[in-house]
Amino acid sequence: MRIVKKKPQRAKSASGKALLLSVLNNARLELIPLNNLYPQVKFLPAGSAISVTASPAKGIDATLDLTELLLDEGHDPVPHIAARLVKSEAHFEEIISRLNGLKRREIFLIGGDSPDSSGDFTDSIQLLSCLLNNRHQISRIGFGCYPDGHSEIDDAVLTLALKQKEDLLRRFSIAGHASTQMCFNPKKVESWLRTERSYGFQLPVHLGIPGPVDRSKLFAMGTRLGIGNSVRFLKKNRASLRRMIAPGGYDPNELLDPLASKLQTLNIAGLHIFTFNQIEATCSWLSTSIADIELEDTSN
Repeated sequence: MRIVKKKPQRAKSASGKALLLSVLNNARLELIPLNNLYPQVKFLPAGSAISVTASPAKGIDATLDLTELLLDEGHDPVPHIAARLVKSEAHFEEIISRLNGLKRREIFLIGGDSPDSSGDFTDSIQLLSCLLNNRHQISRIGFGCYPDGHSEIDDAVLTLALKQKEDLLRRFSIAGHASTQMCFNPKKVESWLRTERSYGFQLPVHLGIPGPVDRSKLFAMGTRLGIGNSVRFLKKNRASLRRMIAPGGYDPNELLDPLASKLQTLNIAGLHIFTFNQIEATCSWLSTSIADIELEDTSN
């Protein structure tokens, strides 16, 4: 396992360190329902907050099965429900009924990467509207956002969708947040979020960052997910992949540290960590980052 060396903190002020510590402690680990995950589950700290992805190659049932397994292990899993993987309103009701049975009160809605779906839903707004107009026990809903843009959706459309989702949640008194897709440029994250805030977007944001990634495991996972030769996937993610597999590896603090003093102003409330199922390395980085800040506070 490659250990990522942590760079010195650039959050010099006590308030900056406190804000960064709060965000680190409010981290959610994204896991993918693949067989390579299970040997890594033992490295999860007790009661971990988990985000369980929905893959077009595996389907919604795999997401729900992993959610149930993690719940049985004492963790706090939140399933991704991908609109294009939901066949019909009746299918969606079955999904929500199963989650109600598991006493899951939070979900994460996405459009999904299955463009050829023959189901009734094509985007997360349709799915959200369907949910809110039917009986459910969901009390919190998350969804994605794109500081670095989207290869297939215009920026103006993304901004409108973000506000529509927030307005729907507010109308039905449902709590929510938005998690950013991976962006490696802190200035771009800040600029994008300040712009969205100026348009009236108020929901808290969870910053999407990759954990420490081993390049061979990343490529092996791409093959298992059925995306190894996908032009569409590479088009969407090639810049991020280059950063993660560059010589010397990627240090998540490169994004976090420059934003530390602005977390409160931007209402960045937590992290959404893309682990690529490399739980041991990710949790090691996270615990080390928290411990380093706490050590700085006690030594000052």
